[in-house]
Amino acid sequence: MPHFVRRFLPACCAFLALPAAYAQRGGSDWMTIGNDVQRSYWLRGDGKISEQTLRKPGFDVVWKMKLKNTTRQKQALTPPALLDFYISYRGFRTLGFFGGSGDTTIGVDTDLARLEWQNGAGTSMAKPGTAACPGGMTSTITRPAQVPYPLAGGRGTGRANPARSGVGEPFEGAITLKNAPAARPGPPPPPPAKPGARQATPPSPFSRTPLYVNAVTGDGMLHQMYVSNGEEPKVPVQFIPAGANSIGLTVFDGNAYIATTNGCNGVENGLWAINLESKTVSHWKATGGNVEGTSGFAVGPEGELYAASGSHLVALSEIKLEQRAAYDAGASKFVSSPVVFAYNGKNYLAASTADGRVHVVDTANMTAVAKSEPVAKPGFAVGALASWEDENKVRWILVPTGNSIAALKLSDTGIQAGWTSGPMVAPLTPSVVNGVVFAASAGSPAVKAKLFAFEGMTGKELWNSKASIASYITTGGLSAGGGRVYLSTVDGTQYAFGFYMEH
Repeated sequence: MPHFVRRFLPACCAFLALPAAYAQRGGSDWMTIGNDVQRSYWLRGDGKISEQTLRKPGFDVVWKMKLKNTTRQKQALTPPALLDFYISYRGFRTLGFFGGSGDTTIGVDTDLARLEWQNGAGTSMAKPGTAACPGGMTSTITRPAQVPYPLAGGRGTGRANPARSGVGEPFEGAITLKNAPAARPGPPPPPPAKPGARQATPPSPFSRTPLYVNAVTGDGMLHQMYVSNGEEPKVPVQFIPAGANSIGLTVFDGNAYIATTNGCNGVENGLWAINLESKTVSHWKATGGNVEGTSGFAVGPEGELYAASGSHLVALSEIKLEQRAAYDAGASKFVSSPVVFAYNGKNYLAASTADGRVHVVDTANMTAVAKSEPVAKPGFAVGALASWEDENKVRWILVPTGNSIAALKLSDTGIQAGWTSGPMVAPLTPSVVNGVVFAASAGSPAVKAKLFAFEGMTGKELWNSKASIASYITTGGLSAGGGRVYLSTVDGTQYAFGFYMEH
């Protein structure tokens, strides 16, 4: 055997036999509910999904699987946190991590539709619970995320991108670059960070930081698990009181945050924070009686938290959750969680109130800068908004209205109507991938769910799932990444939509 081969093989094997999983972080992965801590529901880059590819045949159900979990009060699986490019001693993986209502945490190879690992017995807790307080794991499973806005542009990373090869003429560069069509410009970058502020870091496939996935179970315990096998390197810690209804679990900068709602088991409604090293817990009591919406809260690019409670949008400091300021919407209460976004060099919040209007608030002074005309059905619990910016720097806000998706445009003169989708039954918060808006009609016991894809700037329908989904959706929402879009139905079936890939 040649000398260089003898030296190369052991080194290669040692790399693949690393005891913990190492992979890229941030960037193109759907990390938590809403994709990022700002709750934008916007995935800026993907190697396969675009308006051009959705206009062609081929996008369809690539797999569906029923995971072992006990449905509680019509709650089943949370939307997955995703890891598109994963390297370990077992080779390369694309992984999704699900929380189950039966206190189950599940890791799935989303490329092969194969169960990788599962924690928990998959059975319900002793008490059956109620619709408002179902018990079990109700909070979304999450990976540690970055606080700054995700880096803009790119076509994604990992195995969603097609491989290309070729040999060009001498001194002319790679033939794939020479012959490549002009790329459609990506979304504009976020405003520059203030001096000393956090900076987003580009993903690295060779990061030597072990990767974790986090979950809170019905007993209020916070669990940290290796993405590779679900094992817990640390003893679970008590985060919130047992029996609470929790939403929006998020981890960043060594701290975990969660919201408790509906006063379940006598637990105060509000936000909670825990330092993962010191185990110190902080708590903010909801000023309006409850934490509104389905995402719990949103986080600004410098770490401040924002929550809707009653008629107020509240700004809270990170870690200690001390209230800095609040915006008062007046007589109408909020019915959605806030979303944070950048526009014209400033940071803003948007949230919806029970009169169907969307309020846009400057985070610097917590004052309103715009308010829309009513777009949602009065009293409809919108849940959460989505927001994205197109290549022309137009800021869009997407609202599930109760029977459609309304797309609004923010400008210096206020909020204008953009487009409205066709009729839907209880639509979920949409997700945006490369300018394509994916929206799910949740359906009902009498109507099956349906997934739609729209042109983000015009609302033109590009595709729909027809009769592919066999049940309806009661909880959860959409996740996207690696050329796939994920949703789950009340019977515990997980669906993955994408382009078929041979293995």
